Amino acid sequence: MDKNSNTYIFIYAVLMVVIVAAMLSFVATKLKPFQDFNEEVQKKQDILKAIQVDSNAKTAVDLYNKYIVGSRVVNSDGDLLEGQNAFKVDLKKEISKPVEDRSLPIFVSANDDGSTKLIIPLQGKGLWGPIWGYISLNDDMKTIYGASFDHKSETPGLGAEINTEKFQEQFLGKKILDENQEFVSVKVVKGGAENNNPHAVDAISGGTITSDGLEDMMFDCLKPYMNYFERVLTKGGE
Repeated sequence: MDKNSNTYIFIYAVLMVVIVAAMLSFVATKLKPFQDFNEEVQKKQDILKAIQVDSNAKTAVDLYNKYIVGSRVVNSDGDLLEGQNAFKVDLKKEISKPVEDRSLPIFVSANDDGSTKLIIPLQGKGLWGPIWGYISLNDDMKTIYGASFDHKSETPGLGAEINTEKFQEQFLGKKILDENQEFVSVKVVKGGAENNNPHAVDAISGGTITSDGLEDMMFDCLKPYMNYFERVLTKGGE
């Protein structure tokens, strides 16, 4: 066949595309278990950070097994959903559903001081892409013990600041219920929250849209748990 003919060039191009696609598919298949494991480790690090436990890629699995003593999945009525693995729930898919149809994962920690914390995952939207995080609550079901936030593609120095300790530490001790035990979440206030306001933190300077997205994320993701929290408090414990 004439190597300069259009037919030869077309067949050669098709064969190269097929070969390269097959190679990429093979490599992706081989690497997927490692990618899945790395994602699992990162998720465990984020959960641990929400209960103020520092970890890294080498220590996360052992520390997670030490501190996370239970998990469950509930619905917005506060009912337990049997047969579901909280760690495997895809929160991004769940928040796209009506609230009454969502599976709501909860993680339970036993801290070194003997206290128990409930850890709630969060998923929302920033300026350029998804944002997510975890909030841990004391056993009063209203006081934030720790917070961990992260993002996919927010602007460095602006919206990306949600994953810094300086921003996250503001949430410690904040209340998601008001004095009448009504759910109010935590507001992220542009220009700065009032001193001693138990329901507000300072927004990120120059990161208004990301700050608003985080505020919406907390409200939308925490509110569906209120019936479950009320049941736990009524029963006097987990």
